[in-house]
Amino acid sequence: MRRALLFLALALAMPATAHARDYGQRGTVFPVVERDLLEQIQSRLTAMEASGETARLNEELKRRTLARVERPVSVSGIVRASESRSWIFDPTIALQQDIRGARGELIHAAGTRVNPLDSVSLRADLLFLDGDDAEQLAWALRQQGQPKLILVNGAPLQLMRARQRRFYFDQQGTLTSRFGITAVPARLRQQGRQLEVSEIALPARAEAGK
Repeated sequence: MRRALLFLALALAMPATAHARDYGQRGTVFPVVERDLLEQIQSRLTAMEASGETARLNEELKRRTLARVERPVSVSGIVRASESRSWIFDPTIALQQDIRGARGELIHAAGTRVNPLDSVSLRADLLFLDGDDAEQLAWALRQQGQPKLILVNGAPLQLMRARQRRFYFDQQGTLTSRFGITAVPARLRQQGRQLEVSEIALPARAEAGK
């Protein structure tokens, strides 16, 4: 019995390489000849730098960025108003989660309906207009109460320099889509705890000069 245990212990103590076997080469083996990806990228960047292509691309990016700032992408789907219409917009929302203060105290529980106008009033009307339309621009600048002028098309910085008046831009149509505005000029004004939205048809261009 002791001899059997000793034989087993010796068998377990033998290195695994004692059982290894060389099976030879199976199939064709090719050397790795592909260049490292990072090395290729670095080589390409170095070549672009040396040829001046990097500087040219940077200037092109700068030019496009400035052009986009000067004239943002127009809001799609907005036309000049051909007829006047108005509607009421209720800004009340149902909270999706609890609102808590800095110390964790519950301010509003999830599901509570909250009207932002109960806390913050709309201090001035919002006027939406096409900044490339001279008639809409003239109409907006005539309005009383210093409304906020929001373009859906045009060059806000150029107008600010020329008119010495602040102009905004409805980037990606966030506001017009929120309030359902599809034609300009349009006005948004507060009426108590609601908002009144109006699309305003100006005189037809052919009649404006009469």
